[in-house]
Amino acid sequence: MWLPMPPPTPTLLQRLARLKPYLRSGRRGLILAGLGALVGAATEPVIPALMQPLLDQGFGQRSWPLWWVPVVIIGLFAIRGLAGFIAQYGLAWAAQRAVLALRQDLFNHLLAAPTGLFTRQSASQLTNTVVYEVQQGTTMLVSALLTLAKDSLTLVALLGYLLWLNWQLTLLVGLLFPALAFVMRQLGRRLRSLSVASQQATDELAYVVEENVLAWRIVRLHGAESAQAQRFTGRGERLRRLMMKYTTASAAITPLTQVLAACALSTVVVIALWQSTGTGAGGTVGSFVAFITAMLMIIAPLRHLSDVVAPITRGLAAVERGLDLMEQTPRETGGRHDPGRARGEIVLEDVHLRYRDDGLPALDGLSLTVGAGETVALVGPSGAGKSTVVNLLPRFVELSAGRVLLDGVPLADWDQHALRRQFALVSQDVVLFNDSVAANVSLGADVPRERIQQALASAQLLDFVNSLPQGMDTVIGHNGGELSGGQRQRLAIARAICKDAPVLILDEATSALDSESERAVQAALEVLMKGRTTLVVAHRLSTIEHADRVVAIEAGRVAEQGPHAALLQQGGLYARLHAMQFKT
Repeated sequence: MWLPMPPPTPTLLQRLARLKPYLRSGRRGLILAGLGALVGAATEPVIPALMQPLLDQGFGQRSWPLWWVPVVIIGLFAIRGLAGFIAQYGLAWAAQRAVLALRQDLFNHLLAAPTGLFTRQSASQLTNTVVYEVQQGTTMLVSALLTLAKDSLTLVALLGYLLWLNWQLTLLVGLLFPALAFVMRQLGRRLRSLSVASQQATDELAYVVEENVLAWRIVRLHGAESAQAQRFTGRGERLRRLMMKYTTASAAITPLTQVLAACALSTVVVIALWQSTGTGAGGTVGSFVAFITAMLMIIAPLRHLSDVVAPITRGLAAVERGLDLMEQTPRETGGRHDPGRARGEIVLEDVHLRYRDDGLPALDGLSLTVGAGETVALVGPSGAGKSTVVNLLPRFVELSAGRVLLDGVPLADWDQHALRRQFALVSQDVVLFNDSVAANVSLGADVPRERIQQALASAQLLDFVNSLPQGMDTVIGHNGGELSGGQRQRLAIARAICKDAPVLILDEATSALDSESERAVQAALEVLMKGRTTLVVAHRLSTIEHADRVVAIEAGRVAEQGPHAALLQQGGLYARLHAMQFKT
């Protein structure tokens, strides 16, 4: 049986080339870094070159004044220091601009990514990729690439000087490089696989922490601390083992490189001494010492070049994770239809939807028409598909077959931003931001403060907000942690009132309210619903008795529909649900 060949492993240059679009804004910094590294590398051969005149002429008849020695040495190291500073600053400047561009691109991609991404990856994974891995990976790459550029140029400069001194002995040094390249290639592959595995293990560990932070009440209530601690220990132990393997492979590069360099150096010294006692590398003691000094100086850049394999591999693996996320996750697509404000007529035609190919259908041939300005209540047992219907409308989920139309236009033909402008949603899962009350109500829209006040008043929340230290400018904490459950829900209702969209979706909108607050908010919602298409998803059937129509959904299909009183008389699904809830 023929099997397709796996794609070839990209080379290091091909992987680095993926960062090119993000480095364009920092080209001046890269040029500056290159010039600094070039000047610094050019000064390296000067040090062994000074040894020859110092030894051959410095202790006898010299033709230059003595004060030249400190001037040349201090000046040389000053130039090297300045060049090193310029190279490091230029590369860091370019890298931080690349980090900003990549991180912004990633975040923008998340804002426009299909909803499936948020079910495949946890919040901790996405946060780790956008915030931490981009920064840490780029920091590692910056340091490693600076070392790579500086020491590669230094190696070239020193080898050029050695060839000028004694090309025969220098060719022996060249025998070192194939063996060194083989070692670095093999260990580099090992480091890359370990980097990817350790990233996944880190995500798993972070996810355990995220779950326990979010579910701390349940964990303590059920006494599950020990079980969760063991779960955390297991993930942590796996990460520890992977990191030790990574450290072992990384630490093996330097001693292997040093052994190879020592073999080359000892061979050169023996041959040079054998050629001529004291005059092996060019006829004088000074030239021999200069040659050996340059040889010894080559060891340092060789060792540094071997050390950059690990940070380049780890840094690239971290940055590539964000690049892969963008390449493998397409942005949401939509059409161009934008009529401004919609009338609010909704039609679902034979809609089928499965969340998984091998799973049961969430919607199975559901058809429904909601007239503009009509209030329709969706009821049914848990898992019947009520929330799926309302999630279809703003395209939070995509149907598998059938059509959904708003004002006679398929949702796919609508501009995404224009489509979502038409809906205001109040869900039982209230999401608030760690920002002021006013910012949570307006949520990015430029609206007058008077309109925000009116929305808060309609949601029966204005008196409470006015009692806060900074009023509407009071920060409410992480996900509204400073508010009670009822206050959080009323703030979400105020947000929907402020948006003033033509279609209102209420998904258990009053579930967290006490009876008194519910009556007040229900009165505000009844005023708000006038002239708007409203879909109400509710398990508490007392909240939907005044709907224009009740649609009972079961197993992803419309089981029955009609006014509240008529459905009760029919004795079908709605009547059974009503009887169970009120024990009639």
